[in-house]
Amino acid sequence: MVMIFTLVSAVQEKLNEIVDQIKTRREEEKKQKEKEAEEAEKQLFHGTPVTIENFLSWKAKFDAELLEIKKKRMKEDEQAGKNKLSGKQLFETDHNLDTSDIQFLEDAGNNVEVDESLFQEMDDLELEDDEDDPDYNPADPESDSTD
Repeated sequence: MVMIFTLVSAVQEKLNEIVDQIKTRREEEKKQKEKEAEEAEKQLFHGTPVTIENFLSWKAKFDAELLEIKKKRMKEDEQAGKNKLSGKQLFETDHNLDTSDIQFLEDAGNNVEVDESLFQEMDDLELEDDEDDPDYNPADPESDSTD
């Protein structure tokens, strides 16, 4: 009986050691995979180191692209400019443009009429000057003469 107990205890200890070794190996593998994943992610964000030669070659390509874009825009502007006249040129060639806005409003029925008689007799309006009021103090809003 004692001998069997000793053998079973020894086997259990050996099995526990094997299980612990397997657990530690799995944890190490998991840590190694995480470390590799982090390094791979760092590699994604790590680009080409910038040197003077790399920068100058990139700058030359970039300037060439900008020059092409500017040339395209200038060609487009020239083509568009041939068909368009400036505002001054339009008014010089067509005098009907002077009154075209007024005609457009009249055609739409938006006639604006101004009664000039309302503005002729400004002296008849009794407008009070706050500067003439001796009780007026601009810093004090209650000193306004509304008595």
